[in-house]
Amino acid sequence: MVFSHFKIFSRIFFAIGILFAVIIGGSFGFVWLEGYTWSEAFYMTIITVTTVGFEEVKPLSDNGRLFTSFLILTSIGTFTYALSAITTYFVAGEFKTRTKEARVNKQINELSNHVIVCGYGRVGEMAVSQLVDSGVDIVVIESNQSKIAFLTESPHFLLVRGDATSDENLIKAGVQRAKAIITTLPDDADNLYTVLTARELNRNLIIISRASKTVSVKKLRIAGADNVIMPDKVGGAHMASLVVTPDVADFLDHIRIQGSGTEINLEEVSFSDLPKDFHFQTLGELDVRNRIGVNIIGFKTGEGEYIINPGANTRIVPDSKLFVLGNKEQIRALNRIFGLPSSAS
Repeated sequence: MVFSHFKIFSRIFFAIGILFAVIIGGSFGFVWLEGYTWSEAFYMTIITVTTVGFEEVKPLSDNGRLFTSFLILTSIGTFTYALSAITTYFVAGEFKTRTKEARVNKQINELSNHVIVCGYGRVGEMAVSQLVDSGVDIVVIESNQSKIAFLTESPHFLLVRGDATSDENLIKAGVQRAKAIITTLPDDADNLYTVLTARELNRNLIIISRASKTVSVKKLRIAGADNVIMPDKVGGAHMASLVVTPDVADFLDHIRIQGSGTEINLEEVSFSDLPKDFHFQTLGELDVRNRIGVNIIGFKTGEGEYIINPGANTRIVPDSKLFVLGNKEQIRALNRIFGLPSSAS
């Protein structure tokens, strides 16, 4: 915290430091060249630096006049720099900006299990919107100056200004404590570098990356991405499904993940989310259809295999997940009965 404050006032501290150096150097010069006492030298330096125009303490020699002239020129530059530094911080708003950045950095340092979104373009904005609906903590990394002014005022997420490919900015965003990172940069090479860096900094991180070209998908997976999404491909496939199976596509459009505010919700429940009393039970023993009204439409085994419409004998084991479909009230009942947070993850 002390370091952050020092960094905020660094230019002002530097200006004050130069001013003190001028005063000390001037005092030493008058003592050495003119034989003044230290009090006389200090007084002479002050009236010279401030250019108030009082007479000399004692008549100056030629060397003393030359030194005084040099001291006046130096002090003018020093005062100009100090005035510029103060004006920049307190009048031009840089002080407010730096102070806010320090406060944001402090808030980010207190986060854990949050999600980092790299890039706030069309894809990044949509990802952030869905994450906000899910109630998770979000940190956005953005370098576009035209967007930063808007993003700094958002109450829904914290902002790190800068390039997401930078190790420093990823660390500043708390990548080592984050749950997941979504990189939506427009350039595949930037996404690749970000994925590589993020995976190196956090081996347990869930990494979702955007890809513009098909050839980039494999490279991003090799670099460490858990999932790679091609927005154009997904969008084209969705438009085709609206032609081939319009009602199915329309129905799926009404399903939102983990409580987005629509009537129908699809929620995932991990083995670790469930209370210990429900560990290793079968879906039949869980009996959520009769007890709550929700439907378990999918199951992910501990080995990563997906089962559609799992049977009643399917057993809940470590690393497995349930995919539950229901309306808002049913999902709330599910969370309440099984002691889950408002959005299981």
